[in-house]
This record gives sequence, structure tokens and C-alpha cells, in this order.
Amino acid sequence: MFARLASCSPLPFRTRQSNVCPVYIRAFSQAKFVLPRPHGKSFAHRSELKQAKRIVVKLGSAVVTRGDECGLALGRLASIVEQVAMLQNQGREMMIVTSGAVAFGKQRLRHEILLSQSVRQALHSGQNQLKDMTVPVLEARACAAAGQSGLMALYEAMFTQYSICTAQILVTNLDFHDEQKRRNLNSTLHELLRMNIVPIINTNDAVVPPPVPNSDLQGVNVISIKDNDSLAARLAVEMKVDLLIALSDVQGLYDSPPGTDDAKLIDIFYPGDQQSITYGTKSRVGIGGMEAKVKAALWALQGGTSVIIANGTDPKVTGHVITDIVEGKKVGTFFSEVKPAGPTVEQQTEMARHAGRTLASLLPEQRGEIICCLAELLTEKKEEILNANRKDMELATTLGRLSQPLINRLSLSTAKLNSLAIGLRQLAVSSRDSVGRVLRRTRVANNLELEQITVPIGVLLVIFESRPDCLPQVSALAIASGNALLLKGGKEASNTNKILHQLTQEALSIHGVADAIQLVSTREEVEDLCRLDKMIDLIIPRGSSQLVREIQRAAKGIPVLGHSEGICHVYVDSDASIDKALDVVKDSKCDYPAACNAMETLLIHRDLLRTPVFDQIIDLLRTEQVKIHAGPRFASYLTFSPSEVKSLRTEYGDLECCIEVVDSMQEAVDHIHKYGSSHTDVIVTENEETAEQFLQQVDSACVFWNASSRFADGYRFGLGAEVGISTARIHARGPVGLEGLLTTKWVLRGEGHTVADFSEQGSMKYLHENIPVPQGSFN
Repeated sequence: MFARLASCSPLPFRTRQSNVCPVYIRAFSQAKFVLPRPHGKSFAHRSELKQAKRIVVKLGSAVVTRGDECGLALGRLASIVEQVAMLQNQGREMMIVTSGAVAFGKQRLRHEILLSQSVRQALHSGQNQLKDMTVPVLEARACAAAGQSGLMALYEAMFTQYSICTAQILVTNLDFHDEQKRRNLNSTLHELLRMNIVPIINTNDAVVPPPVPNSDLQGVNVISIKDNDSLAARLAVEMKVDLLIALSDVQGLYDSPPGTDDAKLIDIFYPGDQQSITYGTKSRVGIGGMEAKVKAALWALQGGTSVIIANGTDPKVTGHVITDIVEGKKVGTFFSEVKPAGPTVEQQTEMARHAGRTLASLLPEQRGEIICCLAELLTEKKEEILNANRKDMELATTLGRLSQPLINRLSLSTAKLNSLAIGLRQLAVSSRDSVGRVLRRTRVANNLELEQITVPIGVLLVIFESRPDCLPQVSALAIASGNALLLKGGKEASNTNKILHQLTQEALSIHGVADAIQLVSTREEVEDLCRLDKMIDLIIPRGSSQLVREIQRAAKGIPVLGHSEGICHVYVDSDASIDKALDVVKDSKCDYPAACNAMETLLIHRDLLRTPVFDQIIDLLRTEQVKIHAGPRFASYLTFSPSEVKSLRTEYGDLECCIEVVDSMQEAVDHIHKYGSSHTDVIVTENEETAEQFLQQVDSACVFWNASSRFADGYRFGLGAEVGISTARIHARGPVGLEGLLTTKWVLRGEGHTVADFSEQGSMKYLHENIPVPQGSFN
């Protein structure tokens, strides 16, 4: 249907009966006007864009037309219309400034001319001359006249699907220069918005004179309507618009022409940064270019309108680019008058990568000195740390936004700091056997030796919530492994994180690598950080299962190391020791219920029901004030049972647990595989054969026999510290310490060897002899 509408002949608007409301505004000069008094300040941060009420969406010619310039991009346009309609139906006031009439008209007229020539040649000259047909140069105003009606017919059909009325408005400079016409335009637009109608605005290219070069923007208070970029900017200021979204065929503004070496997308552009930009050529269609867009954007920004330039042609993002922008996501280039006090997250990442390479080149002893220094600072500055932590705790308690488990994780104590310091000193010793360790050595051929050595991964991004003790732990592991580190903590621990990061940088500075670890304190959304796939090599989430799942979903181009849930099981077998069972169950659930390695489901062998063992376990849980949820089978055995569990796949993170009954060890294993999260699972039994079968069959990162699930921890395993517990099946698994933050590279040393030397006609033969590697051998 849309294709048929796009190719139909234009009808006079005065005779059309539809829900498109035509509005004519005659004008004919290339005039200038004076900027009115700004209606207010633009938004300072992307996160504030959610508050935008009145929005202009500017569609460039490259967005509206197909790549082959042989028609309109119907699918792309339909997607944009859908997003505009959705925002309109949310109660926002949407306006569209559209290009495409000239390009659409050019295509239609070209088709008509070719068709006409084809008919004439067929009648008078024969078929053999069809290949010589040429299309004359088409005059732009005629193209606009021919294309405008078809373009509006298409918008009408698309918006009708969402029960939204549209109105066409054609303008030129005179409509803004002439005071009476300007008031008429302003009044008309306000009335349309009041009636919940989406105005579709375009320059009246059928009557305007050709544009004068470099006349679109002159000074800071004068603007003339040369193209739809300047029109959108002028309209935004005139209508006191909150947000102008300019969609083009590039991702945004680059510091040099896109596609050139080292061209970088600019996340935030500030007035005064123009000198740092090198502009390329204009788009393939239309009369604008990036320089015109930037000038128009800055003019609108000064008038109080926030501006974003983004890509409206990328099929990966077109379906949600407008809504993503309004939601505050990092899309395109955001124009802001407020420059942050510190570096951007992109700059922080570059600084960390540069300093991280220096960190990796230090001697193992030097990296150990940095970690020991940090351990000393944790004890020396404990009062400052605890004072900052008290501020965070008081604020969290006052606001009441955190659950009790999260508040428990937020809290620091002298004992925690001392334990941290001990773990760091332990890590400092083990760090001497990390970067540059030779894992394998092979004599490939005579005088050609190959080594496989350990190297840092690169730049790590660790996102954590509530637990400030995570910061020094992860920092020490990054130092030991020679990795650069970007830290993003929750705002609930901002005071504690700030002092801990300062101490970390103080320790790093003893060897001149303070920038290797950066704390992101800007308003970066987690999803935006996960898109830095060109800058970050590994993401490690530390927090709730919801946080981990969100990161795993958002980080499409960056590997994520972690677990989504900590649904840990303790299975009490029929041959279990009562004393061991009580100790393991109590410690696994009650030692630290908020931890990811705490027991969430207790599996009981059916033979233990109505025995002293079962009664004592229930009494223990009640004494410890653990709320019990009954599994379906367990509930069926009881006359008056506790509340039945809603899901057997639940991580409570508190003094709560599920109890379920199984018939055998094999059934316990099957239950764990079905409802567990592959984190940590425990069997309590005196039967060695049963225990070994359980240890072999359970496919979890940690599997224990007669030991608390709380032992699943890097410090308790002797790793010194951990960045988290991974339930993945590749790379690191279980508590991830120093080894999990290293990868390898291959080093080949030869004497001018070539592959041709080993061909059938060559003089050399492969040996592939393994060379023994002495323990502690380093490259």
C-alpha cells in the first residue's frame, strides 16, 4: 500500500479529504531575523532528556530516501513514524521537520521522463536506440513540487495506523522574518499541538530561491533558512522546544570525517569545540552537511533547546533510535553547554589503558609493592574510610531505598578492613608469579623456538553495587595481573568508594601508574558503559542477579564474566551425621545470608522425615529466625505446612530458604541441575561412595562434601582476593582470582625463518619438541 501511495500522482491539497491538515504559509525571501530571548536552559545531561515534553525530529534526505536513491526508505520511515507516534501517545508534543520532497520528486520525474523517452523512441526510432536515453538535469523546485504530495501521502498513511492526525506546513525565511507571518506560524503550530496533531514541516522548495553559500548561519543571533537543519533549529527556538533530534546517515559528530583513520565519535559536544573538528563532505543527497548541522545545533542550543545528532539509517538501531535518545541512552552526539569537571568515561578508559600498559611492564616485585602499600593504607586510614561509610549508611537508611541485605553489604567495619588488608598482602606474594610466566616452550625447528606466556587481558570494567569492599579487592587483582581497570560503583556507596579509590591511586602513584585504575563518577548508565566494545575487553558484574542479567543482555560485544544468580543447595543425605548437618546448614544459611554463596534451598532425603535429624534441623532454622518456604513435595507431607514456595529457582538473599524432599542422591542432583544456578552445591553424608558420585555428577562451579557453601570464596581458597564467582564454562570458573584475569600470547624467536623453508622443496623440517619449563620461569 505504501509503495502505491508513494508513486501516485499529486493531488491539490485543497481537494483532499483526509486526516492530513494542510497549512499554507506563503513566503519568498532569503531574509535574516533576530534571536528572541532564550526560553530557558537546555538539559545538562542525557539522563534529563526523559523530561523532554516538546520534541522536534529532523529527518535528513539520506534518512528518508533509499541508499540507491530510487525511492523512499519505506521500512525505515515506518519505524521512525512508529517511534514518533509512541512518544506522541505518551503525552509529548512531537513535530517532524522532513526532507525528501526534492529527492522523491526527482525520482518520480526521472521515471516519467525515462518512460516518455522510451515510448517516443519505440514509436519513432526503434528499440535499438533505447540504450542511448539520457535524463536531463532536473530543476530542484520542480522536483519539490512533484514530490511533496507523495511524501505527505506516505506520512498520512503511516500515522493513520496509530490514529494520529498530521498537518503539512511549508515555510521559507519570510515566515520567520515578517513579524505578522511569524506570529501566524507560531499560532498555527501551537493550535495543532493543542489538538494533538503532529505537524510535518518542510521548506517550501518549490518557490524558494537557490541557497546562498555560507549564508545559513551568521553570528550568534542571526540565522537564515537555507536547509532543513537551519529550519529545524529556528523552529525549535521559536516553539521553545525541549529537544531537537537531527537524524542523518552517520552515527553522530566525529572529530574527523567518518571512515578516516582514528576518527572518533564525539559523545558530548560543547560550544567552543568547533576548532577541534575536521568536516568531511555533505551527505549523498540533500543540500546540508555536518558543518551545517553543527552550526544549527549550536544556535538552537544557545536558544535553550537540547540537541542530539544521531544515525537514522543504521538498521541495527533505527527501530529504537528516537526512543533510546529520549530515554537518555548514549546515542549519537549530545550538545551540551555544561562541561563536566572531570574527564569523560571514554577519556578515562584511554588513560587507564595507557597507564595499564606501563603497569603490566613493571617487575612483579613492583606490582607487589603497590598492593602492600594499599593494604597498609586500608589500616592506616581506617577512620577516614569508616567515617565515609557511615555517611553512606545514614543516607541509605534515611532514604529507605535499599533492602536489608544490600544495607548489610554496604556496611564496613574494622574487622572487614583488617581482613581485606590480610587478603591483599597474601595476593601481593602470589602476584610475583603472574604476568610473563612461561606456560609452554616448544622447539619448532632448529633455531626456531616458541613460547606461550601469560599476559593481562587489557581493560577491565567492574560494575558493582552496595559492596565498597569490592573496590580494593578488585583493584589489587587488577594490579597483580597488570590490567587496567574501570570501576563503576553504586551511588549508595559513593562516599566510601571515593576514599577507597583515592587510596588506591595513592598506592599506584609510588610507581607512576595512578591512572591505571579509574572510578567512573559521571552519570553513565550501565547500558552505555556496556557499549564501549572498542575500549573495554572484559566486564565483571558484582551485585544482584538482576544487575548481572541486565549487563549480560546489554554487553553484546564484550564478554561478561560472572553469574546471574547464587541459588546454592545443601543436600542432607540419609547417611548424614547429625552434627555435621546442623553445622553445615547453619553456617551455609546464617553466616551471611546476603552473600551469593549462601544456601537458598535445603534438600532433605525422604528417609530423614519424622526423624530426630529432621526435627533438629527445623528447630535450628527456627531458632535462627529463618523463614521456611515449603517445596511442593515437602508441602504434601505436612498437614500444616509453611507457605509453599512460589518458585524453586529463588535467590532470597536473606534469612529465608526453601526446603524440598528428594528420594535419593540422584534425584538431588537432578533437582540441582534443573533449579540451580551452577554456583555452589553441597552434600552432607558419611557415605564416601555417595559423596564421590555427587562431586562428580553435579555440574557447578563449586561442589563440596561436608563443608559449608560459604567456603566458595577467593580468599578462603587462598587466592588472596576475587573479582567474583563465575558460573561460565569457558575461561575462568568458580572464584576468579589472579589466574582468571590473565590470558596468553605466543612468542616466536627465529633467525629469518620462512614457511617456504619447510615446503617439500625446502631445506628444513619441523621438530615440534617440547622443552621443559622450570618452575617459576618468566619471559
